[in-house]
Amino acid sequence: MWLLAVSAYFVLACGISWMILFPSGREFVMNVLAGAGQRLGRRAGALARRRLGEAVAITGQGAAAAGALTGFVRRHLLACVAGAVLIGLPPLLALLFAQRTTLGGYESSTREVNDQVASLLQGEQLVPPPALPPLVFVQAEAARERPMLASASRDWALMNDAYTQRLLKVFQIMKERHGYEMAILEGYRSPARQEALAALGPGVTNAKAYQSWHQYGLAADCAFVRDGRLVISEKDPWAMRGYQLYGEVAESLGLTWGGRWKMMDFGHTELRMPGVMKR
Repeated sequence: MWLLAVSAYFVLACGISWMILFPSGREFVMNVLAGAGQRLGRRAGALARRRLGEAVAITGQGAAAAGALTGFVRRHLLACVAGAVLIGLPPLLALLFAQRTTLGGYESSTREVNDQVASLLQGEQLVPPPALPPLVFVQAEAARERPMLASASRDWALMNDAYTQRLLKVFQIMKERHGYEMAILEGYRSPARQEALAALGPGVTNAKAYQSWHQYGLAADCAFVRDGRLVISEKDPWAMRGYQLYGEVAESLGLTWGGRWKMMDFGHTELRMPGVMKR
C-alpha cells in the first residue's frame, strides 16, 4: 500500500509539472476536463431518470469511498503531508526560478561567435586610412596591372556605408593580425567608366554599366603597400599570400571575394545586397 501511494504521488507530481510548464499539457488537461464535464452531464441526466434506489446506492458508495479516503488520510497523516510537499515543491520551484513559465522549443545556440562580425553589429565605426599620394597610383607597375588606374575614384564617401565598414574592418585585421598594409585602388565606378573599361576587353572586365557592384558603391579593388609602393601582382609570393589572407578575412565578414571567380580578381570584394542590382 505504501509503495502504491508513493507511485501515485510521483505520477501526480509529473502530471502537475507537465501541466504547468508546457502549454500542450494545459491544453490537454482542459480538453479532458471539458470532455469529462460533458460526459458527467449526460450521465447525471441519465441517473436522474433511473430508479431512485440505484441513485441512493451510488450515493452510498460514494460516501463510503469518501469515508475510506478520509480514514486513510487520518491513519497516514505524515505520509500524506510529505506527499503533498513532494507534489507541490517542483512546480513551485519552477515558477520561482524560471525566467519564463513555459519551456522554449529550441536549445541555446552553441555556434561560435564571430568576433569580427559582432564588433560591426555593436556599432563600431571605423574611419578610412589616410589617402596615399597620387603619384603612387601612376607608377609603372600600377599602370600595367590596372589600366586607367590614375583616374579611378578612391573616395570612401561615395561607397555604401555597410560595405565600407566591412572593408575597413578587413583592412584593420590584415594590418594588426597579418602585418599587411592595404590601400584601395578603386571604389565607386561610374556607368561611363564601366563602359570604358569593358571596351578594353574581357581581360579587364566582362561587366558593362550597371552590371557591376562598383556602380552601387558596394565593391572595391584593393592591393598592398610595401615600402611606400603598391604591390598589385599576385606573381609576388608575398602579395599572393596576402591575397589569400585577404579573401579569408573578407569572406568571414560576409563579403564576396573575386579570388574564387573563374576570371580571378584577387583584390576585388563586394557586398551583394538583395534588391539592389536588377539583373
